[in-house]
Amino acid sequence: MDQNSNIRDFTGGNITRQLVSFAWPLFLSNLLQVVYNMADMIIVGRVLGKAGTSAVAIGGDVSMLLTFIAMGFSGAGQVLVARYIGGGRRDKLSRFIGTMFGFLMSCALAISALGLVFQSSILRLMNTPEASYAGAESYSRICMIGLVFIYGYNIVSAILRGMGDSKHPFIFIGIAAVINICLDLLFVAFLGFGAGGAALATVISQGVSFVACALFLTRNKESFGLDVKHEWFLRWDGEMLSSLLKLGTPMAIKSASVMFSKLFVNSWINSYGVEVSAFAGIANKVNNISNLISNAMNTAGSTMVGQNIAAGEYGRVNRILARLMAITLSIAALISVLIAAFPMQIFGIFTEDPSVLAIAPRYVPIAITVFFASALRSAMNALINGSGRYTVNFATAILDGIVMRIGLALLFGVALDMKHYGFWLGDALAGFTPFLIGTVFYFTGLWKNKME
Repeated sequence: MDQNSNIRDFTGGNITRQLVSFAWPLFLSNLLQVVYNMADMIIVGRVLGKAGTSAVAIGGDVSMLLTFIAMGFSGAGQVLVARYIGGGRRDKLSRFIGTMFGFLMSCALAISALGLVFQSSILRLMNTPEASYAGAESYSRICMIGLVFIYGYNIVSAILRGMGDSKHPFIFIGIAAVINICLDLLFVAFLGFGAGGAALATVISQGVSFVACALFLTRNKESFGLDVKHEWFLRWDGEMLSSLLKLGTPMAIKSASVMFSKLFVNSWINSYGVEVSAFAGIANKVNNISNLISNAMNTAGSTMVGQNIAAGEYGRVNRILARLMAITLSIAALISVLIAAFPMQIFGIFTEDPSVLAIAPRYVPIAITVFFASALRSAMNALINGSGRYTVNFATAILDGIVMRIGLALLFGVALDMKHYGFWLGDALAGFTPFLIGTVFYFTGLWKNKME
């Protein structure tokens, strides 16, 4: 922490302590997001059965696809904020924030409109079971209307994380989690709104989280060293927008390609029936748990790596990557032991349907593969994102999201006739792609060069 009390400098000090203290609130934020997403699944599953579980899973997949720009460009914005700080160019922050916010909110409105126009076509391409179609349509429509809140929260929290503040985004997502669970119970269990009620609860809670986070940043702008002028939200800085586009476009493509390939995989999985579709939704929630530590460490690591590369502290970057790898692999091993020992109890949290739970035992090795892929790619994603090398991000996007994920899924699922288990296995193995690319990138030493 320096003279601007809410900005943290990671170019010196104890790496492990900084990494854990920065990542811990991020982990809790991700945990809360998983918890309230699980609340949708659990409450809907208990009230509406496997058709409701399938509807929420498919509707959530469709809605998540539309967030690829928010994920990619907010991640790029976080890295650029960190590099402005690490490179001693804090005078650029305010204008950059106005440019990023205006650009991404415009994207949110456009994508929301397109999503509503093509919603039915997307659901049909997803092979949505007829028993789940109405619920999935209602869920995805409401989420599309509320897409601006998802984008807004991603923007504001990325700004705070880029400055080293992971505590306040956690507080605001905590508020959202409590609101979401309460509204889930009200709309689904008591008022009988069905899957659409779960989506409405999610949108309202995300809206509250975005507004609270934006108000906090506005009211504390002096301590962050910010002076954002209103016209900057409409009159974007061309050079800054170019930097955001160069770094954010490959990250958005990577996010989109991974999401698209997952939708492709899930569309095949849904074709095997409502039981398999319902279990796929549950499996995704369990897999998200494995990603909690990985994603938190990746986000924290990106900021720390970005600051240290900008400051020329390359030896410190090596130590950051080593700490990331040790922590994420340890967590993956622990979670693997738990799911191997208690598979029916873990998957049984979401449903009591025996036809759905029967799929669980054969899925356990795939889940473990997912856990370790998530752990290994965390450090390499932190290096790739923090370095600002958009060409490497683009290569990762194409190989991970399209070539490997779809290719391996078709290989195991269709060519080797492993059916839905083959699609799950191919998706899991593709998760190692960022680790392999990142390892090559690390040993080339190109990450030490000036950001593209």
